[in-house]
Amino acid sequence: MSKELMDALDLLEKEKNISKDSLFDAIENSLVTACKNNFGKAENIRVEVDRENCDFKCYAEKTVVETADDVMDPMLEISLDDAKKISKKSKVDDIVNVPLNSKEFGRIATQNAKNVILQKIREEERGAIYNEYYKKEHDIVTGVIQRYVGKNISINLGRADAILNENEQVESEAKSGFYKPTSRIRLYVLEVKNGSKGPRILVSRTHPDLVKRLFEQEVAEIQDGTVEIKSIAREAGSRTKIAVYSNNPNVDAVGACVGVNGARVNLIVDELNGEKIDVINWDENPGNLIQNALSPAKIVAVFADPDEKSAKVVVPDYQLSLAIGKEGQNARLAARLTGYKIDIKSETQAKDAPGFRMEDYLDDEEDYDEEYEEGEIEEVEEVEVDDAEIEEVEEVEVDDAEIEEAEDVEIEVEEDTDAEE
Repeated sequence: MSKELMDALDLLEKEKNISKDSLFDAIENSLVTACKNNFGKAENIRVEVDRENCDFKCYAEKTVVETADDVMDPMLEISLDDAKKISKKSKVDDIVNVPLNSKEFGRIATQNAKNVILQKIREEERGAIYNEYYKKEHDIVTGVIQRYVGKNISINLGRADAILNENEQVESEAKSGFYKPTSRIRLYVLEVKNGSKGPRILVSRTHPDLVKRLFEQEVAEIQDGTVEIKSIAREAGSRTKIAVYSNNPNVDAVGACVGVNGARVNLIVDELNGEKIDVINWDENPGNLIQNALSPAKIVAVFADPDEKSAKVVVPDYQLSLAIGKEGQNARLAARLTGYKIDIKSETQAKDAPGFRMEDYLDDEEDYDEEYEEGEIEEVEEVEVDDAEIEEVEEVEVDDAEIEEAEDVEIEVEEDTDAEE
């Protein structure tokens, strides 16, 4: 029996990820419950289970009294004569461990003990499943579509079921019949809650981090930290823009994400059921970042205001519709990606629009230069000469040798003049 019990515990630990210690505790508690149901009391009942061979002992701790007539409660007291049959050293008022035969338990007590063990196993299994999927919160998992529950979808993740709510489903995928029963699908885990019937797992197909996690799995440079995903903007089912930055100047961030002949990004596009993905370079300069974010449109000029988080963009006339995108999608995604409010105009429109012309900003620069020059002149006029420097100039002495040399030169010049005359 002990070997069969040990094999059963090993199987439970392996299949349901329940520790043996928890199962041994459950067995001990179940035997105590059985004793209480059989004898009516369990305060003095003790159960010991050998963790090595699964042997167990049940005994009642009883107080020794002198005679059988002094025994008031057979479950709590024992006569001295009966106590000496168990231990010859027993004395009055000693505590003696009296063995209990678990085989004598009634059917109801046995059933209750079984229920205690099963309840403990279910609780531990729910706890193990919750801990397993709680670690996967804000990560991606793979599941199999089971059935529709109203407009929501039940998805089997292996040891637990998840719910894909209607508002977390991609509209185009739902209309095209992408969510077919038995189909395998990858999902982003939004939240894991612990409930009385087990963990409640909420998943999503629309979250932007789904794309982010897919890139982290497919691109080795992102996994090792060489390339970082700085920002991401997504309209699920249609288009995603993602800005990446390389910490190694020898590694092209965009090239690493796209892969050879688009191999890496195409795997992600297929996983997202054909959703388009634009990968751009991140730049600390907001003007360059906005220009990259509006690709594939060509940009003439970008006037960005970091304080107001707004930008005015000028594009060629024939590129205006491309820059804005279908129903404003390209401009909308660029604004989310950069965090700037972007106003786009064509070159023709910009000529008459304040803030969209280079001259508007050049006038401000000239005014600043004039103020700077006036301030510089005032500063020059206010320069004071140090008294020590004046005294130093006044005290300059001419060397005697230099004076004599100058007089000789003057005499020679006078002699030459007289000779000529």
